[in-house]
Amino acid sequence: MSVSFVVSAEQFDRIFPERNPFYTYEGLVEATSKYPEFARSGGDEIARREAAAFLANVSHETLQLKHVTEINTSLYHHYCDPSQPYGCPAGQSAYYGRGPIQLSWNFNYKAAGDALGFDLLNHPELVEQDPMIAWATGLWYWNTQVGPGTYTCHDAIVGDQGFRETIRTINGPLECEGGNPRQVASRIRLFTEYAEILGTTTGDRLSC
Repeated sequence: MSVSFVVSAEQFDRIFPERNPFYTYEGLVEATSKYPEFARSGGDEIARREAAAFLANVSHETLQLKHVTEINTSLYHHYCDPSQPYGCPAGQSAYYGRGPIQLSWNFNYKAAGDALGFDLLNHPELVEQDPMIAWATGLWYWNTQVGPGTYTCHDAIVGDQGFRETIRTINGPLECEGGNPRQVASRIRLFTEYAEILGTTTGDRLSC
């Protein structure tokens, strides 16, 4: 594989021994070419720390990569914002959580698709059909979106703002400031475990 990545296939298998076969290592490595700064910035220690932080958060979101789609199907209709000028052309219930960071909402599918060069607004199903596209949507959020936080997850790690800022960016209001300390603890536990496997450090400021 031409693209280098700080996580080896063996380490990936060790981190996710019971993952859904959909989440391929090859798909992840291919997707990193969309964001070449991901896990390649700040020297080897920081690059490995960022990889561990990303994998810890996606592991938490998908129960160790066991789930490709959102479990609660009763919420599927919720993720269509009809006020957007482009609407929900794939259907009211087509924009449920998919992929490693559980991409959801029509506006996120459109934004991610526009950034990555795929028509995800009209074809959101691609995120659960193509491993590279699924991983790429996770990296899109990680590298470009601040969500309810202050930093992108990438900038939080490379800029030494701490793992806590990745939690805030992904799910801040629901977990941080005492919102759900058990969920925060789960993310930190996974990050610490994966950082050890990847031979790096976690840095400070872990909990939000």
